Amino acid sequence: MQNDNIIQATGVRKTYDTGKVTVDALRGVDLSITRGEMVAVMGPSGCGKTTLLNVLSGLDDVTGGQVVVDGAPIHSMSDRKRTRYRAEKMGFVFQSFNLLPVLSAVENVELPLLMAGVRSSDARRRALGALDLVGLAREAPKRPAEMSGGQQQRVTVARALANDPTIVWADEPTGSLDSETSKEVVDLLCRLNKEKRQTFVLVTHDLAVGRRAARILRMADGVIVEELCPSG
Repeated sequence: MQNDNIIQATGVRKTYDTGKVTVDALRGVDLSITRGEMVAVMGPSGCGKTTLLNVLSGLDDVTGGQVVVDGAPIHSMSDRKRTRYRAEKMGFVFQSFNLLPVLSAVENVELPLLMAGVRSSDARRRALGALDLVGLAREAPKRPAEMSGGQQQRVTVARALANDPTIVWADEPTGSLDSETSKEVVDLLCRLNKEKRQTFVLVTHDLAVGRRAARILRMADGVIVEELCPSG
């Protein structure tokens, strides 16, 4: 039985140099996240929350330090290998739904699978299964404009889950939703975390969302300054 650290960050630094000014977005972050854990990253705007998510997931490079995800040092990989690793191991949920308006819900969910080389029949089956998992099986033929904001966000969750990822990254997943719909989406994420034992890392400014996680990491000025266990 595995109960190890699926994410291990050591001395992670990220500096942005515009040519006129240098910004230290991350200043030596050390972090461990256990397999199957749900973690919320919180803090004021500009504290480095989204940069941390992007660096941990390999969407952005590091200036220094190391990130190991499920035993793999992702910043030592080539861009192509890292992209494939993300496609196979990770799912992403963002504040902006990023759904293609000309595609139906099921087509939006299956598109990343098709781009990853999954056979069309398998991609459709997995996409329909993911929509059923988030309670939207009947909405599969609808386009985004025919759906509520909460339904659209659940489609993005389904898209993130369609490849059965080891880790799901969510950047302000409720930022565009009203409080009632926000609770529904967070309820869904918590249920999936418990049922599927996937690791969830959420960036949020909403304390009501953060309190649903097993652990809250508070950031300020590019470092983690506090860890809280609201459920404990």
